[in-house]
Amino acid sequence: MKVAVAGSSGLIGTGLQAALRSEGHEVVRLVRRPADGRDEVRWDPVRGELDPAHLGGVEAFVNLAGAGIGDKKWTPERRKEVLDSRVVPTRLLAETAAKLDPLPRAFLGGSAVGWYGYDTGDTEKTEADPPGHGFLTDVVMAWEQAAAPAEEAGIRTVLLRSGIVQSSAGGVLARQLAPFKLGLGGRLGSGRQYLPWISLADEVGAIMFCLTAEEVSGPVNLTAPEPVTNAEFTRTLGRLLHRPTLVPTPPAALKALFGENLVREMLLGGTRAVPAKLQEHGFRWLHPTLEVALRDILGR
Repeated sequence: MKVAVAGSSGLIGTGLQAALRSEGHEVVRLVRRPADGRDEVRWDPVRGELDPAHLGGVEAFVNLAGAGIGDKKWTPERRKEVLDSRVVPTRLLAETAAKLDPLPRAFLGGSAVGWYGYDTGDTEKTEADPPGHGFLTDVVMAWEQAAAPAEEAGIRTVLLRSGIVQSSAGGVLARQLAPFKLGLGGRLGSGRQYLPWISLADEVGAIMFCLTAEEVSGPVNLTAPEPVTNAEFTRTLGRLLHRPTLVPTPPAALKALFGENLVREMLLGGTRAVPAKLQEHGFRWLHPTLEVALRDILGR
């Protein structure tokens, strides 16, 4: 299969490229700089530039483009960047896919479990649940809607509602490792908020599964089958690193670093999202539990 990937240089995109090529697929990387090589096509989402003529034979699109959500305070300017960096590229990709002849077989659009809101408590959330509320929910709703042109054209469209991807190479876990190794790791707030996590290997595996599983469409939660609370995550990581995790991180310190809104939604809030569709269609996780995942990631 010939697959066009946007956001191919990020943590997930890098892993996905390798997995696709290892299984014999042809990868077309969408890049914003001048294309360098036969496997690259230049595009400019802000200017609306993506020539369908350069995408001949593409059978599937995977969109992983988007600015980081949890690394900067949510100023008005940052909020706009987070939203636009998802909605604008997705709409351009979906509209371009809809113009191709023949039509691609699949369009996999980026999304997130932020759809369900940040204050869902112990209630499990599946793909059948309505949206919650908050900034991230607003972003995800607009993000998913931007993929509509592909679905309306008759392309099988999957909305990848990703959880928190766990990897030592990047993302949240990579930033946590240094303080935890120093014995400075601790739960966030009460620790009762749920963490809808997934290992990088399973994130990539789930995307590969959705690419070829013709019966899968619509929103799909990309999470491990056993979400954990922040307190459980903290204890497990500390135990595997042989470090204490007794002192909770003060919310005031978090708010000073990241701002009150980001902390409320991303750090002190949580979602007990479960992967009902992946389970229904027979996806098999390499890392179904947090301890199995962290042991593999940490080489323990």
